[in-house]
Amino acid sequence: MKRASAPAAEPSFKGNKQSLPSKPCVACGRPMTWRKRWARTWEQVKYCSEACRRKGDAAATSAIGERR
Repeated sequence: MKRASAPAAEPSFKGNKQSLPSKPCVACGRPMTWRKRWARTWEQVKYCSEACRRKGDAAATSAIGERR
C-alpha cells in the first residue's frame, strides 16, 4: 500500500540551514542564524545570547552615564 504524498506548495526546510536569513550580533559581531523562536520578532533581535545582551546593555548604560 502506497502513501499519497502531499503536494509541496513551497520548498520545505528539511534541515537546509544555508537558506535561513542571518545577521551579525550587535555586541560581538558573530553571525546569528534565524531561529523559529525568533520568527515574530526577527527585526528586533540584536544579540546572539543573554551574555551579549547584558554586555550590550551595560555599554549603552555606561555611555549614557558619561554624557551627563
